[in-house]
This record gives sequence, structure tokens and C-alpha cells, in this order.
Amino acid sequence: MAYLPSLRQLSYLVALAKELNFTRAAEACFVGQSTLSAGLKELEDGLGIKLVERDRQNVSITPAGLEVLERAKTILTASEDLVEYAGASGKPMTATIRLGVIPTIAPFLLPTVLPEVRKRFPELKITLREDLTANLLSRLADHKLDFALIALPYDVSGLLVEKLFDDPFWLVAREGDPALKGKEVTLPAKMAERLLLLEEGHCLREHSLQACKKADIRKDEGMEATSLLTLLQMVESGFGIALLPEMAVKSSLLNNSDLVAKAMAPPAPNRVIALAARSSTAHTAEFAALADCIRERLGANLNKSK
Repeated sequence: MAYLPSLRQLSYLVALAKELNFTRAAEACFVGQSTLSAGLKELEDGLGIKLVERDRQNVSITPAGLEVLERAKTILTASEDLVEYAGASGKPMTATIRLGVIPTIAPFLLPTVLPEVRKRFPELKITLREDLTANLLSRLADHKLDFALIALPYDVSGLLVEKLFDDPFWLVAREGDPALKGKEVTLPAKMAERLLLLEEGHCLREHSLQACKKADIRKDEGMEATSLLTLLQMVESGFGIALLPEMAVKSSLLNNSDLVAKAMAPPAPNRVIALAARSSTAHTAEFAALADCIRERLGANLNKSK
């Protein structure tokens, strides 16, 4: 019979690749260093390839080891999902779901959706993490999150993705700004140069650049915002204009300010709100239920207010 590595051996390789230190990797796996070293040696002997290079000062993963590492991560994730599936299959909608949400969605969607989720599924528990898209998808792959609520376009290859609804961009400026002329506004090149952006890492920054068909607009130090609130304060202070998602415009974010938001002329640029999970997720029932609830609650609210 062909050699089959154990899940424990694969977990040793993943831990070592992360730490690049035998002592820390062993601590992460709750075993002694000799146990971890022996497990990795058995894995190398069984597979017949060198996975790890080491000397007194450095540890590195070989090119062949990197290939094995990616497969090991997939196997471990699928195994964890299998255990979760077995635990959840007896009584669906009673699990604890770890949900990640990006900052430009969380404050506008969660207050509307979560009360409805609790009402429909009182035994379903949801824990939340707000973070940038790249970090959420990394945690999703590492099995530290179950779902991620994000905005497209974004590279979600290999994931289970449910598109929920479109979220068009509106132009926001101070009252009387030339950019707001007309019932529906456009963003010509001259106006685009005044566009303020969130800092690197926020997908809304990339979506704004795509809406202007520009690779980059502004790189002046200190002229990028860390949040939507800061972005609007910069607009209100006269530094420029901004693109804001419709869900933010329809919230109370612009209240008590001198800012005006106007819909953009069709075809208006937009982002797509989507729910993502691992393709092997055990929580398919919860995934579908949460997607339906978001569509019904927030999508309907946006359509009503148009």
C-alpha cells in the first residue's frame, strides 16, 4: 500500500512553514521539538523528498516542500470542515458562525441584518471580525473564519461566493461644488484628479480607481483616509470629492454635514456585495440562510429608498 501521511505530520509542516523555527512550531502544535522533528523526518522519508532545509541559524522550506505545503493546507482544511459538518448535520442553524466583514460594509449592513437573523434563527450564534478584505480571506483560508462579507470585484478564485446585490457609487462633495452640477453627475478627468481615496488595502480605494478608469490618482502624503468618516471629513474640509457606496449614502453618515451626495449617470460604477466561504464549508445551510436574509433586508431597504 502506498505511503499516506498523517494529518499530524502535515500539521507539523504547516506550523514550521509559518514559524520557520522548530521551537516555536513545536509550541504551536503542543508537542516537544524532538517529536515535531521526528514527525517531519517520517514525512520526508515516506514521501521520498526533502521538505525542509535547516542549519544552526536558518530554516527554510524547499521548492518541493512548498508544493507539498499547499496540498497539506488543503487537506487539513477539508478535514476540519469534515469534523464541523459531522457536528452541524444533526441540528442545522444551531452552530457558531465566525463572520468577517469589511469596514465599508459592517456599520451599514450589520445593524439591519443581524436582528433579523437572531429573530429567524435564535439558536444560531454569530461572532464578528471587521478587517480588510485580504486579511479576511486569509483568515477564511486558515479556518479562522467561516464566512466573509466582502465587495467585488476581488480575486475570490477557489471560494464559494454568493453575489447578493449591487451597491452603486454616489459622488459626494460640498454643497455648491462644480462636480455636483446636473441631476446625474459624471466624473470627467479634470474632476477625477480631485478624488480623495482611502488608504492602500481598502478595496473601496481600488473600486474608486476603477470607476475613474485610472491606475492611480493621488499620492500626496497625508491625503489618504483610514476610514469613510475621515474621508468625508476631508471632503467637508475642502480637500476634494469622494465616491461613496449607496448603502453608506442611505445611512445617517451625511447627517449634520454640509455634504451633498448625487447619483452618477448610468451606467453608474458600482461594487457587488458578496458572501464568501470555503468551497468545503460544512455550514452550507447557514451560508444560504445568511445570504437570503441579507438580500431580503438590506437589498429591499435600498430599493425602497431609491
